[in-house]
Amino acid sequence: MTTLFISDLHLDPARPEITALFLAFLDGEARSADALYVLGDLFESWVGDDDPSEAGAQVAARLFALSSAGVPVAFMHGNRDFLVGHEYARRAGMTLLPDPAVITLYGRPVLLTHGDLLCTGDVEYQAVRNQVRNPAWQAHMLAQPLPARLAFAQHARDASQARAASLRGDGTMETVTDVAPATVEDWFTHYGVDTMIHGHTHRPAIHDLHVAGRDCRRIVLGDWFEQGSVLRAYADGRLELSALSGTA
Repeated sequence: MTTLFISDLHLDPARPEITALFLAFLDGEARSADALYVLGDLFESWVGDDDPSEAGAQVAARLFALSSAGVPVAFMHGNRDFLVGHEYARRAGMTLLPDPAVITLYGRPVLLTHGDLLCTGDVEYQAVRNQVRNPAWQAHMLAQPLPARLAFAQHARDASQARAASLRGDGTMETVTDVAPATVEDWFTHYGVDTMIHGHTHRPAIHDLHVAGRDCRRIVLGDWFEQGSVLRAYADGRLELSALSGTA
């Protein structure tokens, strides 16, 4: 009995081998799982459920096949694919989760989040996040013609890359873009859980913490830029975080 967690695939036409790796994962290991959770940034960008991405169509078909085979699929929005809507979720046979969400994993409560909400030290990013998650802003964006939305997505990607380069240049990338320890502790206390799973930071690890007299674990999922990354949660409580080969 195994439940699978992944995030930050950033599927993109520029990396067809990663899309192939993910499709092979869906057709292979995922078929024997109890459930699959995708915690955001499945796609490098998403401009609405009419997004013309070939990878989007392929992924929807394979996820639907997985769900139809009896493996529940749940999806949480990331900072790149926050415009994935109910129509795409229907096509993919997946359930949309709020961020954050507490699930019951083999009898134990576990907190799931994409992870960007934990990065409270990045004030500039949080302001942008608040804007693009506003329903009115999203409705306005989705009302724009497809070419305009595609152009906006490219502009946003270019701006993100430029900002990352600037942060690396002044040596603040590691501290500004990682989670804030105080926020992590606040979340453990607020939600009353001892396990948290998230992605976003691209820093895969299992962190053992001691919060308010309790032993806690924060599991960070890895990205899929050059290889895959999957967390396997077993019914006996074991957690295994490992990389998948970069070739399908």
